[in-house]
Amino acid sequence: MSVPKRRFGKTELQMTVLTSGGMRYQQSWQDDEAARASVTEDNQKNLEATVRYALDLGINHIETARGYGTSEYQLGKFLRDLPRDKMIVQTKVGPKNTPAEFIEAFNISMAALKLEYVDLLAIHGVNDEETLQQAIKCMPALEQIKKEGRCRHVGFSTHGPSDLVVKAIETGLFDYVNLHWYFVYHPINRAPVDAAIKRDMGVFIISPVDKGGKLYEPSTKLIDLCAPLTPMQFNDLYCLRDPHVHTLSIGASRPSDFVEHVTAVQSLEEKLPMVGKIEARIFQALEKTLGADWVHHWHEGLPRQIDTPGEINIPEILRLWTYAKGLDMIAFGKMRYNLMGNAGHWFPGQPAANINAEELKPFLKNSPFADRIPDILREAHAMLHDEPKKRLSES
Repeated sequence: MSVPKRRFGKTELQMTVLTSGGMRYQQSWQDDEAARASVTEDNQKNLEATVRYALDLGINHIETARGYGTSEYQLGKFLRDLPRDKMIVQTKVGPKNTPAEFIEAFNISMAALKLEYVDLLAIHGVNDEETLQQAIKCMPALEQIKKEGRCRHVGFSTHGPSDLVVKAIETGLFDYVNLHWYFVYHPINRAPVDAAIKRDMGVFIISPVDKGGKLYEPSTKLIDLCAPLTPMQFNDLYCLRDPHVHTLSIGASRPSDFVEHVTAVQSLEEKLPMVGKIEARIFQALEKTLGADWVHHWHEGLPRQIDTPGEINIPEILRLWTYAKGLDMIAFGKMRYNLMGNAGHWFPGQPAANINAEELKPFLKNSPFADRIPDILREAHAMLHDEPKKRLSES
């Protein structure tokens, strides 16, 4: 099998359309002496087998982060023994208060990876105004690291809202961006992709399987609508239909996790016409349940959660309700809904536990569905509320 490559924006790197993401196969989400000592032979063998299988498939991008526990350390046990010119390696370091702190954290990453340089270095988690300003303060550190030859290109990763991501892109400081954009983000979050395209940045899609709809546990309705593709394959091709989307991160926990994705991208151009047909079927199903007006306009005129009483994240709740109600994606909705209020700037805002329609009224004045939204928020809470969730790194 061979995985197609695309030019990763102005970096000029020829990157495969699938990435070997490094946040699910490591032994521990901690990274200290005890965590490193806890790495088992079986876990290390599985991690190495996963990466080697990705390389055998032709996947040339290996991605990790300082925040992924023992991932860097475990990769460092064998990456240096592989052909360096066959790999594009990325790590990510969270924004710090000073350039010196950023360099200190980066040095820990490089010592763990045991590499002389990384091809791509991202500031990890530019999710709100505070982290964006920290990232800007850290740029002298990234320029120094780049000048020293210890990284080739700089970017940022984000789980932030569309307007914040566009603002970060428009600083002109970055060569590429790691962000969320897939079918279940239709029609929102497209603006950052367009802003990145305008600046010829590399576009790297984060978590198309998990945050793209928990597609390893798809609803029966979604399975039927996506045939002859699987929901996972449809989502891959939905993203890659845009030639300016360059790679999708596959957070594999075992070698077999790549198979469905690699199958999807074989004869990529020949399969792309299927995407439009499946997309039309999905929209028909959504419109039948929710009405065409809602399906295509629900996102318009909504307030940001930081401007809303109680910081209720109305746009996100309505998004999750739309797909839970319209496509039976309840498991996905519950997973995301119950992170609200429990994951800091990685998943901001609060759930709709207490709705006061009169209090919300002035904040919904620009929405074409202002009268309906309070009841939908109540229904969403009843449908999706469960035990509070934590991010995987905090579990």
